[in-house]
Amino acid sequence: MDARGRCIVAIMFAITALAHVHIRIDSLRWPSGSVVISCLALGFTIGAFWVLNARQGRLKSFEPHTFAAGFTLGGEVRLRFPLVLYNTGAKPIVVQNMRLSFPKEVSSEPLHWTTTRIRIKPTSDDGHEFPAVFSVPGRSTLQMFVEFGIVFPGVWPRARDYQVRIEVKLGHRRKWRHLLTFPLRAAHITSPDRYITYSNSAHDLTEEVIAEAKAAMDEFARKVQHPNTVVSKADSRKWLADQERQRPQ
Repeated sequence: MDARGRCIVAIMFAITALAHVHIRIDSLRWPSGSVVISCLALGFTIGAFWVLNARQGRLKSFEPHTFAAGFTLGGEVRLRFPLVLYNTGAKPIVVQNMRLSFPKEVSSEPLHWTTTRIRIKPTSDDGHEFPAVFSVPGRSTLQMFVEFGIVFPGVWPRARDYQVRIEVKLGHRRKWRHLLTFPLRAAHITSPDRYITYSNSAHDLTEEVIAEAKAAMDEFARKVQHPNTVVSKADSRKWLADQERQRPQ
């Protein structure tokens, strides 16, 4: 039970206790004390049942410690995050869709949920699954390795922090709902043209790593802007497939 549920139960318990201890009901010209106490007890029971068994909760998540990232000269972007979803209520929550955005990057486009994997490290056997509706049982957690992607997102990697927002489309809501906002520490990305895993921690982000990432991203940006390096969308998708085939089994 979350803090709000415990608070409701505590208030109901306090009301019942006051009826037993502090109020001299028998001395008033009300219905008999036993009737009033019974009604309070019934209300407490119904309220507790609702909190424990029927209350619709919220979906929560937490900042990831790692991520995988890959970029192509043709504008293909792939980001993968290990997400833990926690349902705070008693009823299951159905998740229909997810998306990722960079709210502080004016020209950026949302990245769509492209696949679900079985691990954070991209490999040829990491359990490729297409997006599908799923549910999170009440008061339960679910771990997922979610991959987001798009062509020409309007955001190119630089050795700095990006604010990332993940939103979900829920079965009992019409609009997209905020799930999580966290910093993506892109200064860890030292090989932007390879789809590999990086830390998302600020503690191991040394000056050497930042310098290496900046040099790699500047070189990548130079290749993107060079007219002889223009690559089609089909070629960029082929690059992702080649990356997976080249990894050791």
